[in-house]
Amino acid sequence: MAWPHSTDATSRISGASAILVLDDGSVLWGRGIGREGVVEGEVCFNTSMTGYQEVLSDPSYAGQIVAFTFPHIGNVGANDEDVETSNPAARGIILKASITDPSNFRALSHLDGWLKDRGLVGIAGVDTRRLTRRIRDVGAPTGLLRHAPDGNFDLAALRERAREWPGLEGMDLAKEVSCAQAYTWDETRWTPGGSVGTAGHGKLTDSRFRVIAVDFGIKRNILRCLASLGCAVTVVPATTTADDILRRKPDGVFLSNGPGDPAATGEYAAPTIKGVLDAGLPLFGICLGHQMLALALGAKTGKMHMGHRGANHPVKHLATGKVEITSQNHGFVVDAKSLPPGVLATHVSLFDGSLEGLSVDGAPVFSVQYHPEASPGPQDSHYLFDRFVALMERHA
Repeated sequence: MAWPHSTDATSRISGASAILVLDDGSVLWGRGIGREGVVEGEVCFNTSMTGYQEVLSDPSYAGQIVAFTFPHIGNVGANDEDVETSNPAARGIILKASITDPSNFRALSHLDGWLKDRGLVGIAGVDTRRLTRRIRDVGAPTGLLRHAPDGNFDLAALRERAREWPGLEGMDLAKEVSCAQAYTWDETRWTPGGSVGTAGHGKLTDSRFRVIAVDFGIKRNILRCLASLGCAVTVVPATTTADDILRRKPDGVFLSNGPGDPAATGEYAAPTIKGVLDAGLPLFGICLGHQMLALALGAKTGKMHMGHRGANHPVKHLATGKVEITSQNHGFVVDAKSLPPGVLATHVSLFDGSLEGLSVDGAPVFSVQYHPEASPGPQDSHYLFDRFVALMERHA
């Protein structure tokens, strides 16, 4: 059952224990899930049918309340392996139906318990189809999510808070989710194993390259993909300078995904990236890292109408004509018309034609807007990590 959507001053609906208040004053009622409390953020939707745990733990969702368009969330439960960071940055979760009981051999807990343990506020019983159409037609709103088991809500105060939240434009959220100090990574990708008890993540034993990964909100599976190809990775904070990176003598530099407005983060990140570019090192960027690279090269970024979030986005590789089904999570985009001479568009979205990848003519530098580590999502784009390794091989 979907609870009513209203714009009146009703302060209570029988049985409701949570509400979602949008910046236009609309109120969506439902059942509270996760922890009790109130959060504000940008309301977005994700179309993935699987990987809800990876989505909610993706640091790129900092400042956002995520509505899942797939109605059955929770059926594989939760575990300690399918997380992209230990402390989720998403503000909250919106569901159509109540959380499904887990039915999977890897499940260690119920999703609702996982939400409570990690401090995520949620609501179920919302007409997510109607909410998604609203975002599609009008754009991503700011909103407020309140979970109160007693069912009492001060709608006037909550509406005011929803209207006052400033939105993501101008926000530098990378500093909030980046690591505080450098650390090394040697865990490789998860494998099913050949016998009972052998499944899980492996360890890098024979490294071939030294890679510095700049953490704007990096996902663990990106690090696993690099380690699986023989990269000994050192992760450094978002504010690390070019001198600090080059002092470590890397074979290549990786620019990670992350949340917030790239123009705000670029104030300190773009000069660092320019220093790396001047050194001529192989460089690979993903998502916010792609946007940071574009800014360093002289291009511009802007806010999207509703963003791209899901695991079913078709992207065309312009050089080959090949179409990749990709995993995406971004609300800002690089303006393709602003690319300077010598910077080439390599990939475009088949949904809206927006820029999805770039490279620098004559330099070992490239980036993509989407998430080739496939966590969650298809694995069509894993070849990009091989491309990065090949550039380091040639540069050695």
